[in-house]
Amino acid sequence: MEFKIDKTIITKNSDPYIIAEACDNHFGKIDYAIKMIEESKKAGANAVKFQHHLPDEEMLPDIPMSDNFSEPLYEFLKKNALKLKDHIKLKEICDKVGITYLCTPFSFKAAEEINDLVPIFKIGSGEMTDLPTIKKIINFNKGMIISTGMSVFDEITRTYNLVSQKVPLVLMNCISEYPVSYEDMNLNVISKMIEIYPKAIIGHSDHSSELFTSFSAMTLGAKVVEKHVILDKKMKGPDQEVSIDFNELNELVKISKKINRTLGDEKKIHPKEKQIRAWAYRSIVTIKNIPRGKIIEQEDIWCKRPGTGIPSFEMENIIGRKVKNKIKINSLLKWEDLE
Repeated sequence: MEFKIDKTIITKNSDPYIIAEACDNHFGKIDYAIKMIEESKKAGANAVKFQHHLPDEEMLPDIPMSDNFSEPLYEFLKKNALKLKDHIKLKEICDKVGITYLCTPFSFKAAEEINDLVPIFKIGSGEMTDLPTIKKIINFNKGMIISTGMSVFDEITRTYNLVSQKVPLVLMNCISEYPVSYEDMNLNVISKMIEIYPKAIIGHSDHSSELFTSFSAMTLGAKVVEKHVILDKKMKGPDQEVSIDFNELNELVKISKKINRTLGDEKKIHPKEKQIRAWAYRSIVTIKNIPRGKIIEQEDIWCKRPGTGIPSFEMENIIGRKVKNKIKINSLLKWEDLE
C-alpha cells in the first residue's frame, strides 16, 4: 500500500509525511499566508495546506456555530477566506520555495477551481460523509486524504468502501474538538484503523496544542500527520488554541524522523548487543572444588557471569552428570568437562 503526493511516496515504512495546516490563521491576508509557506519550508514540513471556501456554495448563512468561533462562520469566511487568485499565487510561491501546496475544498465548486493546483485532494471531517460530493471529486482521479472527526466506524467504512475502490486513499484519525481533551483523544483508534482499512494509509490530524500526541500517533502507525500552525500564538482566531508555531513545527519534523527509525519489528540480537551479551548473560560455574569422577549435585554449581560457558538454563541437564577431571572452584563449566 502506498500513496503519492508530488514526488513523495508514503508507505507503512516511510518517514511520517508532515502537513502544516494553515487553516484560517492567515486571516485572509496574502502576506501572512506567504510567510506561513516560507516558515513551513524552513521548518522542514513536506507540505503546507490551505482551505478554499466559497461560503454560499457550502453553507446556509444562519448555520449554528460551535464555541470556538466568536462570530458566525459564514460571516467569518466572507471576511477571511482566500480567493482563487490568492490560491494561484500561493501555489506559485510553494513551487518557488520547494514545498508542496495542498488545499481543502469545502464544496464541489471549490474542488473544481483548485483541481489544477493540487496533486491530491484533502477532504475535511465535515465532508467525510458527503458521498455525493466525494463521488464527483473522485472523477478528477486524484488521491484523497480524508479526515474522520465526528464520526463512527460505520460512517468511515461507507466512505472507505467508495473511495478505496477508485483512488489512492489516506484516512486521518481525527477528533474535531478545538482543542481536544486527552480523554477524548483515543489514539488506539489508529491501530484499529490500520487493521480495518488495509487499502488505506492511516494518518492523524492533531487538534491538540502539544507535540507529544503527534509523536504518540506516529508510534502507533500514523504515516501522515497534520498539525495546525500559526505565525504567532498571540494572534486570536478560531484555530489559535490548537496551533503550534514554526519552531515547534521544526521540532515535530526532526523528531518524526527519529521516531520512524525506532519502529522496527524484528526481535534479534543486534551486533552491538553481542559484546554485552557475552558478559551480561549467566553461565554455570563451580562453587566448590569438584574431584574427578564426581556426580554433579546442585550444591556444586550455580549461575554467574559471564555468559560464555554452558548457559544457566541448562542447569537441570547438568545435575547428575559425571565430571571427567577435577575442576577448581569458580570455574566456568564446559561441555567437554562432562562424560
